[in-house]
Amino acid sequence: MTELHLWLRHEARATERRTPLVPSDARRLVDAGVTLTVEQSPQRIFPVEEYEAAGCRTAPAGSWVTAPADAVVLGLKELPDEPAELRHRHIFFGHAYKRQPGAAGLLRRFAAGGGTLLDLEYLVDDGGRRLAAFGYWAGYLGAALAVLQHRGRLDAPLTPTAHEELEERLRPVAGDEEFTALVIGALGRSGRGARVALHTAGVEPTCWDLDETRNLDRPALLAHDLLVNCVLATTPVPPFVREADLDEPARRLRTLSDVTCDVGSPLNVLPVYDRTTEWTDPVRRLHKEPPLDLIAIDNLPSLLPRESSVDFSASLLPPLLDFSTGGAWGRCRDRFHQARRELGIEEGESRHV
Repeated sequence: MTELHLWLRHEARATERRTPLVPSDARRLVDAGVTLTVEQSPQRIFPVEEYEAAGCRTAPAGSWVTAPADAVVLGLKELPDEPAELRHRHIFFGHAYKRQPGAAGLLRRFAAGGGTLLDLEYLVDDGGRRLAAFGYWAGYLGAALAVLQHRGRLDAPLTPTAHEELEERLRPVAGDEEFTALVIGALGRSGRGARVALHTAGVEPTCWDLDETRNLDRPALLAHDLLVNCVLATTPVPPFVREADLDEPARRLRTLSDVTCDVGSPLNVLPVYDRTTEWTDPVRRLHKEPPLDLIAIDNLPSLLPRESSVDFSASLLPPLLDFSTGGAWGRCRDRFHQARRELGIEEGESRHV
């Protein structure tokens, strides 16, 4: 591993309580010779004192902007709008390679400052499989919220909880009506989490994956009461639910949970909504009659911040211990430069190989 100064930043989003690196794994990095600075954060599920006890340095929230130029800034969700020029290497989920809204602006900020985005979505092994993901818990929570909404038991605003408490709320009680559920993308991480949540709720879901979506049986899809979409499309595919389907009188589908949240992207398989939903207002009525409710929250695992952070950190630790300019991290860098070229963004001064 090359000498590494890792800078764990505070998350700007108020509802983001997760961390990509938990204190126990931070200690392993420090023991391996990594310099690790952790920003103070009032909302992170693990207090900064636990990182201090693990041998980390601490810094004020947001101070990454003045971190040493060779520091690698680690986070999860979007950066603040300032500074306009990003000069560091940043590790986080950028959501900027599928022409999402704001993608070009983010990549221009990196071009202006000479920095690099090492997008966690594209941290993959030699076979293209992601090395660190929140997929299981995203799918679990996407299905869990859909069940609670369908049964009339989803409270707003949403608040973080523990796995055991959510399991208890999911279990069926006397008087609950039976309903049918479909998980698309059922064989992936998110699909597996969705299936577990539905089983806990006493529902045996229909499970579709690649074979079933190549020749989509749309009437069969619309005949389910609840749909959980866990498909992360990498190439354009026909949409699963279309605007015309909302007016279909025979549609039984009443609750739609989009775990993927590719809204605004040309690869969106559910182009029937134009904005995500929020913790304060997690459900949006897409159609009045027959009714269809949407849940589309893009940081679902933060509702179980401890469990999801522990799992993610464990999978990210090996790549961080092996941080280098080649291998998986080199592929991240190459994908960043490819995305800039695709958008016609000229390269600025490159400080990092």
